[in-house]
Amino acid sequence: MDKLKQLLFKYKHAIIILYFPIYMVWFILLEQRNDVKFKEVHCIVDDWIPFCEVFIIPYLLWFVYVAVSLIFLFFQTKYIDDFYRCATILVMGMTTSLIIYTFFPNAQNMRPTIFERENIFTKIISIVYAADTDTNVCPSIHVYNSIAIHIAIAHSRYFQDKRWIKNSSLILCILICLSTLFLKQHSFVDLVCAVALYIFYYIIIYRPIPVQYLEQQHFKLIKQRHKLGSIK
Repeated sequence: MDKLKQLLFKYKHAIIILYFPIYMVWFILLEQRNDVKFKEVHCIVDDWIPFCEVFIIPYLLWFVYVAVSLIFLFFQTKYIDDFYRCATILVMGMTTSLIIYTFFPNAQNMRPTIFERENIFTKIISIVYAADTDTNVCPSIHVYNSIAIHIAIAHSRYFQDKRWIKNSSLILCILICLSTLFLKQHSFVDLVCAVALYIFYYIIIYRPIPVQYLEQQHFKLIKQRHKLGSIK
């Protein structure tokens, strides 16, 4: 029983899991709406970007990228503040996006009706198109979450000296963001709005608590524990 209590206390931040059923139900209900007027999102930049089916690879890697990164940060209890900040900024951004979709229904009309080439990539894209409607696009949650995960990795003290991981994360993040445009899943406007939304929450969540300050507090806590141990 004591070990179970210790385990629950150690991983109490798992409570964040409760948010995802709420998000999924809310998002699915929005996807099923057909009684509202959707505002079409489009800009001239979208016309300059060609459809490229190869980008389905980084687009689908988004799911692995987000899941693996969150799980890793979750179990790095030594630097648990990295997980808290990442989870907080994800929840705030995703919730804000859902609120925008709810009160300002939007959609895009850029998906190709016929593919110029038939291959494994276009077959997968057809499945994605069928499963994911072209509504609820601005801001792009795909883009927002990719940026949030990369910044979390870039700020993580665990990856402080692992430049290759940070660089790999940055490249994957950029490719994922581009994939939303080249697959005609999102307008360039959706990407810009997602970036703006992330910057807004980044200033609120990351700036007030610099990493250096957190490190100082961490070392102070360790010193206090050593003093208490020596007194005993």
